[in-house]
Amino acid sequence: MKKFTPTLLVLFTLIGVLIGIYISSDRHQTILITTPGANKVDELMQLVHHNYVDSLSMEDIMEKTMPKILSELDPHSQYIPAKDLEATNADLASSFSGIGIRFTIQEDTVNVSDVIRGGPSEQVGLMAGDCIVMVNDTLFVGDVCTEENAMKKLKGPKGTKVKLSVKRYGEKDLLHFNIVRGDIPLESIEAAYLIDNKWGYVQVERFAEQTFTEFIIAVAKLLQSNCEGLIVDLRGNGGGYMGVALQMANEFLKRGDVIVYTEGVNSPRNIDYANGRGNLQDIPLVLLTDEISASASEILAGTIQDNDRGTIIGRRTFGKGLVQQPFEFKDGSAVRLTIARYYTPSGRCIQKPYTKGDDEEYAMDIINRYERGEFFSQDSIHQNDSLVYKTGIGRTVYGGGGIMPDIFVPGDSAKYTPYLTTIINKRLLAAFTFKYSKENRSKLATFKRYQDIVAYMKENSAVEEFIKFAAEKGVELPAEQAAQSRKMLVEPLNANIIYNILGMLEHVKYINLTDETVLKAVEVLNEGKAFPTMPTDTAGSND
Repeated sequence: MKKFTPTLLVLFTLIGVLIGIYISSDRHQTILITTPGANKVDELMQLVHHNYVDSLSMEDIMEKTMPKILSELDPHSQYIPAKDLEATNADLASSFSGIGIRFTIQEDTVNVSDVIRGGPSEQVGLMAGDCIVMVNDTLFVGDVCTEENAMKKLKGPKGTKVKLSVKRYGEKDLLHFNIVRGDIPLESIEAAYLIDNKWGYVQVERFAEQTFTEFIIAVAKLLQSNCEGLIVDLRGNGGGYMGVALQMANEFLKRGDVIVYTEGVNSPRNIDYANGRGNLQDIPLVLLTDEISASASEILAGTIQDNDRGTIIGRRTFGKGLVQQPFEFKDGSAVRLTIARYYTPSGRCIQKPYTKGDDEEYAMDIINRYERGEFFSQDSIHQNDSLVYKTGIGRTVYGGGGIMPDIFVPGDSAKYTPYLTTIINKRLLAAFTFKYSKENRSKLATFKRYQDIVAYMKENSAVEEFIKFAAEKGVELPAEQAAQSRKMLVEPLNANIIYNILGMLEHVKYINLTDETVLKAVEVLNEGKAFPTMPTDTAGSND
């Protein structure tokens, strides 16, 4: 009998395991989930909450789940956590609370690039060029000095105080400032002036709360200076409040003209018409666009184009034609949910194609357009021939991928040598011009026009000084690129210094001297071609 003992032992053990499995499966048999009124997601969350093996935070799980759910809908439906909502909304507000400076991070230090006029920093004597090294008596340099951390430390509720210790060029000791935070205005229009004493140029950076008011004031001043036509620059304008763009469009259109309409499965068609009260209905108009012009910018460009009201010059726009409506939760978080599509007056939706759930592909579209040469050749642009529309006078326009300009102006692919590309990528140009502005500010600050700074930079051989600076940082100028690079360095060096010393307006005036898109706009206005005309093949037709 002893020789059978191991076999019996194994047999009894196996029987015991099987009995245990049977008992276990019987005790934990599948349970039918029945939660009255709940959907499948609610039921899953409740199931995990009450039955999961480990302790967990349902709030954390929900915060991670919400973006994933919305990403399956479209690229622009978005979940915004409560901690980010204020900052997200602040981008389109007319003001924020802070100390009133613009800054850059140079060599792990906050460098003040501009002090906003009338703000708290100007009132206490902070100056452009100052380096902030301590905040509230705590060292703020090195790895901790990031843009995000700097924003957190410098922004704050109105009336609160912050102590800054700064290093100022030419001063031996640190300077200390106690600043009371206040409301800081955010301007959407920092550049508006006359070109050739008759063409008004207005750069619109965003569509925020006060943009329309700023625009009307800027144009009124231009008209008082005998402005004969307008160039509205929407390049780089990623959109904002659609209602503001509609107000602006209304200024240019006749009573009854369609501005835009929206429609979705759960959103009945809603049409916005011009009311005929606009003060700019007859002025020659040119709009400038590029691949960053998006959303509200595209609707403004689209309605001007479809109503044959003006000429669009530049490059094809981004292609965002989806309507988001904000919904807030009790905890302060929010969802911006796509509820409809925008349609221009001709009936086209300019939303570019997307694959649901593939945000990476959507985000890569701009890069793909660049790599296939679209920014430099009109022939590289892929228009959807199945989405062809006609304007009132019979011009052909396309849907399904942004606004194609009436006049295409390519980017200048020959503008950069490999040397220039390297110094820009390494941020050496920005670092040098900030250093140069700081060290020469006492002289540069006496100038009031960009022409004065251009003359000063040439006289003091700033290009050669930069080349030495770049070499010290490990980037030598190759002999075969020397002549071309020296010539090409002049404009970006001047432009940066002009911005640092005189601000955006003089900066824009200077770069527009050689901006091919602006020059083309001036040419169109000079030739009286701002108002589109009927295509030659349909001229005289009564159809």
